[in-house]
Amino acid sequence: MAFTEQNTTTTGSSIHPATHMGHVHYTVANLERMMAFYQDIVGFKLHWQEGESAGLGAGRDDLLRLTQVPGAHEVPGTTGLYHTAFLVPTRWDLANLLKRIAETRTPVQGLSNHLTHHAIYLPDVEGNGIELAFDLPKEQWPTSFTEMMANHRGLHPNEVFSALNDRDEDWHGVGEETVVGHVHLHVDDLAAARHFYHDLIGFDYPLDFENAPRQLASSAAFMSAGGYHHHLAVNTWNGEGAPQPPANASGLRYFTILLPNADELARIQARLEDEGILGEQTVDGWLVHDPAHNGVMLATA
Repeated sequence: MAFTEQNTTTTGSSIHPATHMGHVHYTVANLERMMAFYQDIVGFKLHWQEGESAGLGAGRDDLLRLTQVPGAHEVPGTTGLYHTAFLVPTRWDLANLLKRIAETRTPVQGLSNHLTHHAIYLPDVEGNGIELAFDLPKEQWPTSFTEMMANHRGLHPNEVFSALNDRDEDWHGVGEETVVGHVHLHVDDLAAARHFYHDLIGFDYPLDFENAPRQLASSAAFMSAGGYHHHLAVNTWNGEGAPQPPANASGLRYFTILLPNADELARIQARLEDEGILGEQTVDGWLVHDPAHNGVMLATA
């Protein structure tokens, strides 16, 4: 694929700057096991359970919904979820999450200081990627990809654990202000994904990628609303032309984009329908699928 620079300019079709992410919904093989993981390790609360479905979060809106489907199983190497980033409100929350992970010997894939945020990466018990994140003050964020790459580094566990001293109290799960910070997807065609999410949905590119390594810039894109570091990322790291998951695969059913009002939702619906992309009205919002068939729920906050 030819290298294409990401521009940093907004367009007349930019998504509303108050847009943010809502809950993600997974198909799962074992509902009880998944609920236990997200409560015991991630610090979520069980908000509700009805039959084979459940909603979890930090005590306010759902952040994660799970639906058990008989015979569902993980199918690697397809389009779908790379990871969901659950953004905690304090360093103390992130430190307690890492402490819980260590106490339970839960496998971790890495720790990073991205300069915009600190991140702990791990899979859940069915292989869905998780990023546990804490945002650094916005005034400290890099303004270019060159600056980010020059200073990006691993995150030492002791740097995270130092925040355990921020409060002299017991931790009882992630703070209520915890949200879905961003969603990162596997796609089969980067240009098609960028057209869908940038040109049609209206997410912008918050960083100047002029000097990004060619291999990365030709295989991934990072987008956001309102100048955030990223609400959405897409990549072709499972291969260009990666297949869509079969109907019995576990993993992402859809993720949610929360728009500030009905007018903004209608504006994006019209732009998608003008391109021949038809959605389905559901109780949770307007469901469409991107070119890689990842489910996208458009709803109002």
